Amino acid sequence: MTQQHFDQQLVGRRRVRAARGEPADFLLAQVAEDLADRLALVQRSFTAIADVATPTDALREAIAGRGWPLPLAAEPVESLARRRAAPVVVAPADALPFRDQSLDLAVSALGLQFVDDLPGVFAQVRRALKPDGLFLAAMLGGDTLTELRQAFAAAESEIDGGLSPRVAPFADVRDVGGLLQRAGFALPVTDSDRLTVRYGDVFALMRDLRAMGATNPLAGRRRVPLRRATLLRMAEVYHERFADPDGRIRATFQVVTLSGWAPHESQQKPLRPGSAKARLADALKAIELPTGEKPGG
Repeated sequence: MTQQHFDQQLVGRRRVRAARGEPADFLLAQVAEDLADRLALVQRSFTAIADVATPTDALREAIAGRGWPLPLAAEPVESLARRRAAPVVVAPADALPFRDQSLDLAVSALGLQFVDDLPGVFAQVRRALKPDGLFLAAMLGGDTLTELRQAFAAAESEIDGGLSPRVAPFADVRDVGGLLQRAGFALPVTDSDRLTVRYGDVFALMRDLRAMGATNPLAGRRRVPLRRATLLRMAEVYHERFADPDGRIRATFQVVTLSGWAPHESQQKPLRPGSAKARLADALKAIELPTGEKPGG
């Protein structure tokens, strides 16, 4: 039985709440454009395409805008599925409804970092792809919100005398590559980019996380309210350690991009270690997420 790290019902409720307000979609918008640009470099024709758990239609629209059919969206939350452009099916990321060898392409943008059974999801996607089908996805990496994690740890140690899980753990780029191999993907590639977003203070960052539906979803989170003294001390520590000379604070978002192919006899066989002259990551990669301020920041 898969260990439950994330409260999936809470993830859904927070996504619904975020959808009612003003979205903070700058990160997802950049990731969607990056994935669509990478896909444009692949000289292939894709007709049967599925989007697995991307929180909005940003990636589907970016792909359709480059000439491919609008992907079928697998949306975990029924009320949100009714807001999505057709075609859409209600399905959690860990119970995908696709038949074996039915897809040419599966994509996902920032929809898999709160999945409990990531190896299982990869295996399901691999089975759903036709031979020589492509899986292209992006998820938040382990360095995401490292500043917030450190500030909370310091404040709780000082004020409360101990630590509690306040920021969800994210995937390590090396671990993701290994999971692709374990799921049976050929020619797996992973790389990561960092986006640094600047805010006036940590409370503005936390408002954006709330608007993304990305606040703490851990099943083992502390259930008592955060003490005001701890919160204020966390804000002080964050500013002391991670503020620029102009007083604005930095927040890191690491985006891990991954790709893999369903095996096919026509594919290039792996080279001997150390014999490659170019990385497949370079061939697939069109742009890097820039390091800079949030638009308008």
